[in-house]
Amino acid sequence: MSSYGRFALVYDRLMEDMPYADWLRFARECWNKYGMPATVADLGCGTGSLSIPLARAGFEVYGIDLSSDMLTVARSKWDETSRFDLRTGPGSIRWLNQDMRDWKLPEPMDSVISFCDCVNYLVEEKDVEAAFKATYNGMRDGGVFLFDVHPQSRLIEYGEEQPFVLDERDVAYIWTCDLDRPRCEIEHNLTIFSREEDGRFSRFEETHVQRAYDADWIEQALRRAGFRQVDRYADFELKAPTPHSERLFFAAVK
Repeated sequence: MSSYGRFALVYDRLMEDMPYADWLRFARECWNKYGMPATVADLGCGTGSLSIPLARAGFEVYGIDLSSDMLTVARSKWDETSRFDLRTGPGSIRWLNQDMRDWKLPEPMDSVISFCDCVNYLVEEKDVEAAFKATYNGMRDGGVFLFDVHPQSRLIEYGEEQPFVLDERDVAYIWTCDLDRPRCEIEHNLTIFSREEDGRFSRFEETHVQRAYDADWIEQALRRAGFRQVDRYADFELKAPTPHSERLFFAAVK
């Protein structure tokens, strides 16, 4: 399997405690402030945990991810939702296997989101700048780009607090981190054990690399891409970041 291949099969189980509802609430609050969209692109959509509820709420969503395996899981979840959940609204989803550094759609989007620290997975400045420029080009005038990142302090904490261990009946992992402090780049190494249908556990390993960037540099990169307004928030609230913020949010208006 490709990157995220076997990981895609257990991703939702490992991420079930992630604050998806908070991301959705934050997006709604921003859209109430900057303008309610009809079309939304979800960059780094993964298994669709944000794309699907947005489509169910009536938005026209484009779920974009580099991993075809993640998209396979996302399509399956959407098909199940559409088939069995009578509350499904008039929204729609198109799943696209594209790179967030050069994604393209046939029409400009009203809004673009990229949550769950997707931008941190771009470990070179030129890649971040490419993603920002592609996003600028893919939006209509007045549209808003919403995304979050781990601040540099959070990756340093990961390096200091590791290792991390999970031990559940159906899945377990050992998670260690290797921090390159001058670059503020961290390598996450996971050994995952997943229970199969016959009761035996299969073992596989995953390595994921993230880099944290200075918030001022991110704002400058957004402005170089062409965004005319850049606002900063923190921790799922429309409030200014502090040195103690655990997650930074940006709202960039074209």
